[in-house]
Amino acid sequence: MTSIVLSVVATVALNVVPRLFPRQARSIGERIERRAAERVDRSPNGASEQPRVQVFFPWKAMLIGSVLLTVLLNVVPRLF
Repeated sequence: MTSIVLSVVATVALNVVPRLFPRQARSIGERIERRAAERVDRSPNGASEQPRVQVFFPWKAMLIGSVLLTVLLNVVPRLF
């Protein structure tokens, strides 16, 4: 039960905090973009184009899977 509550609290916090402080979130995002652009510019072959790799992070699916597995692992042993 604790892991479910902590997972939900962490997800809510990570989604709500940037909305509470939009300027800071925007400036952090801009800083990250600037550093990423600097790294691309400093690449060995001198390519200044956008990176071609897109990262897909299925956080919603991971949260749902975590909740389901936690419930399953806590309920199944009590049935037998």
